[in-house]
Amino acid sequence: MAEEDANQQTDAQLRRALRARQAAGAQRAKRHRSNWTGESAAIYCRISHVNDDDQTGVERQERICRDVAERLGLVVAEDQVFVDNNRSAWQRKRKRPGWDALLAEAGQGRIRHVLTYHPDRLMRQPRDLEELLQIADDHDITLHGQANRRDLADPDDRFFLRIEVAHACRSSDDTSRRLIDSMIDRAQEGRPHTGRRRYGYDKTGTVIIPEEAAIVREIFTRYLDGVSPVQLAKDLFERGEKTAEGRNWGAPRVRDVLDSRHVAGIRIFRGEEIGDGEWPAIIDRGMWQEVRERRAYRAAKLAAGKQPSRFYLLRGVVTCTGCGRIMGGSGGSGAKYVCNRHTHRLDAQRCNRVISAPILEDFVSEAAVNLLERLDLTEVPTPSQLSEEDQAAIEADRRELDELKDMWESQELRTREYREMRKTVEARIAEVERKMIVRPAAEVLDGLVGPHARRSWEALKKAEDYQRMNAVIRFLFAAVKIKEATRKGRQFDYGRIDIEQNPIWI
Repeated sequence: MAEEDANQQTDAQLRRALRARQAAGAQRAKRHRSNWTGESAAIYCRISHVNDDDQTGVERQERICRDVAERLGLVVAEDQVFVDNNRSAWQRKRKRPGWDALLAEAGQGRIRHVLTYHPDRLMRQPRDLEELLQIADDHDITLHGQANRRDLADPDDRFFLRIEVAHACRSSDDTSRRLIDSMIDRAQEGRPHTGRRRYGYDKTGTVIIPEEAAIVREIFTRYLDGVSPVQLAKDLFERGEKTAEGRNWGAPRVRDVLDSRHVAGIRIFRGEEIGDGEWPAIIDRGMWQEVRERRAYRAAKLAAGKQPSRFYLLRGVVTCTGCGRIMGGSGGSGAKYVCNRHTHRLDAQRCNRVISAPILEDFVSEAAVNLLERLDLTEVPTPSQLSEEDQAAIEADRRELDELKDMWESQELRTREYREMRKTVEARIAEVERKMIVRPAAEVLDGLVGPHARRSWEALKKAEDYQRMNAVIRFLFAAVKIKEATRKGRQFDYGRIDIEQNPIWI
């Protein structure tokens, strides 16, 4: 009997191994270079610092990578070239759009090869490498450099890549330390911090540009005369003046100039004043201090005059049909919902769609109450019980997951194969369990439906339970769409409102 049980166990193991090999297909076999012809590839190029529009660095990297692709017979589509210009791979918080797009393409299985000038162009942080290796486990990706290639599924190649990335990370850390030491030395000597050019000065921050300096003095003088940053920005925009980045002026840029200590010759290091800088000031210290006091006074006066914030009952629901954006609440001259597209930009067409908040909220609330009066919670579907057939299918799938895990732990399956097969089984389980999902109507609408809905709604309003009222409205309605006004005058145009109801019992 024991021998028979052992034979059955052996047969079960053989069947599992056969199923695993069939699911993995030819992916388990190590692919030879001769089989690469015609396979899809992507190119990644990066340069850390670019001081002007010269992109020779990344262009040369791309040319070398294309030569490698041609030699290997790989196909690089036009949209499979990813470039991060002036992007550091060492800084952890720095976004790299090209890198993110490359990972997205690889994650979709659209590329089998990644070509780069050198692995340190691709990544200088261990976590970047681990992210790429995780995707490579699922899609058999090979990494090619100018002089070598790395099979990301090969343990030896992974080992060498981790060493290379660790060296690159150490090199970046050393560079960072030297830069910080240099910044401290510059601050102690009173020299300006380099980086983005400051308006009124050249790129070194030490030489005044007369034409821009005149505008800086105009901004300070007129501000002390009572002209607001908004009006100053409008005047500069109408005159065709540009900021240091060559952009149009806006109120935030004017405030940046008013808040700049550099124009007053004050050296800042890590947010603190440490003394006078060794460069000429455009604004004398007395005028600069007067502007600071005026700015503080206006901010305090504005804060003191603010009324208690109003709760906008339809927040997250009111939508502009012109640009598809959610309209936000605004005080100003009466509460209203406003489309905020391009609010601060003077060079872009604004969407000035606006509608009175109190009238709109009353209208939508009335629609909500009418709907609540007609609803009956006894009709709300409850989570359905799965049939015996569905329960048996889920149990079988869960047993299969356990078997796959055992095979992976015993190294009968590679990680990539295990993940792929597990994903398929989990998708089947989720599809069956989705039959039990319903919207939580009972919790949201409890005590608010039926003949007494209006009285209950008024009780919420009296108690100022606006969060609950907003939750109910968002449950009932997908959107409150505001169309363009078709008639002029002070009379409210109810024809602008289009309420889109949610499918309640879905």
